[in-house]
Amino acid sequence: MSSTADETGGGRPQKTGGKDHKKPTAEALRGAIQLGIGYTVGNMTSKPDRDVLMQDFYVVESVFLPSEGSNLTPAHHYPDFRFKNYAPLAFRYFRELFGIKPDDYLYSICKEPLIELSNPGASSSWFYLTSDDEFIIKTVQHKEAEFLQKLLPGYYMNLNQNPRTLLPKFYGLYCIQCGGVNIRLVVMNNVLPRSLKMHYKYDLKGSTYKRRASRKERAKPSPTFKDLDFQEMHEGLYFDADTYNALMKTLQRDCRVLESFKIMDYSLLLGIHVLDRKKMRGRGGIGDSKRQGGQKVLYSTARESIQGDGKVAEFLPDTDDDTLGGIPAKHKDEKLLIFLGIIDILQSYRDDRRTSSSTLAMEDSTFPASNSQASTPESGLDVYLVSNR
Repeated sequence: MSSTADETGGGRPQKTGGKDHKKPTAEALRGAIQLGIGYTVGNMTSKPDRDVLMQDFYVVESVFLPSEGSNLTPAHHYPDFRFKNYAPLAFRYFRELFGIKPDDYLYSICKEPLIELSNPGASSSWFYLTSDDEFIIKTVQHKEAEFLQKLLPGYYMNLNQNPRTLLPKFYGLYCIQCGGVNIRLVVMNNVLPRSLKMHYKYDLKGSTYKRRASRKERAKPSPTFKDLDFQEMHEGLYFDADTYNALMKTLQRDCRVLESFKIMDYSLLLGIHVLDRKKMRGRGGIGDSKRQGGQKVLYSTARESIQGDGKVAEFLPDTDDDTLGGIPAKHKDEKLLIFLGIIDILQSYRDDRRTSSSTLAMEDSTFPASNSQASTPESGLDVYLVSNR
């Protein structure tokens, strides 16, 4: 295995040579992901623990895995590929910070086949979910991967100060070179568990400009709605006072961190599970998959991420169902579980898009800024998220 300074790659498959190359199949890509992560993370266990140094954020380890195997790598039935592991010591530290043991990480990613998810957004990314619901694997573009690597020192500092956050939790950054293309991917926390049916999903930005789900999106079995849809369908969500204050404090703090990184274009992913399932007949209920063996990752649930005291709100009904860390809330007479997280922070490398989006949020937002603050998603969400008292 070789170790070099970075030459970061991106998420959409990109040609690496002049020949006519064939893209790896979906099966080959999933196999390469599992083999590559299994090999590189497994090798990390032999490296001694030490403090993370500045140069560790820019290290890239690279290994070639031929299908026939070698004296260092196992044989496999996929095409030959090269696997790159970015900032391995830094990401090992992040995983340890969230209580993720190497064996658990490898078991989640490598033990069972990865589940391919349909892409809910406008990007060309592919999404894979581990069978235990813990991790999302997302392909990213070259500049997104490069942007994440530049963020790592600041990200390291922020997580040391506050591991409880709604910001994305990154557990690994990798690149697969196979069939003449580069496929870059990140491993992140999974915000919306499959175990509970999300009766509503929203991608919220705090702006009304072009913020309505398209007709095509609304026709999907599980559509992702936007800000104008939320105003029409939910108007507001009600929380007990302590939960509301903790949620707003977390959002405000996270938005200040993003502002310090000069990131202005991002979204709040919001999933709503209705506990009064009789009223939701025909929309689905508990899903057909469960987190096996319980939660492995610290601060990974919505309730933990807002620094709550772990107490269940008084309007959460008596039930044996696992809430999976959802935040209790109400809408009219419906009792809800809320799952949420900030997403898409790596797309902000595009300066023209970032400027346009932030300008629109300031001019066209229906969420007025508080005092002298500009209208960011956190200052707008206080209209959506309402305290009971």
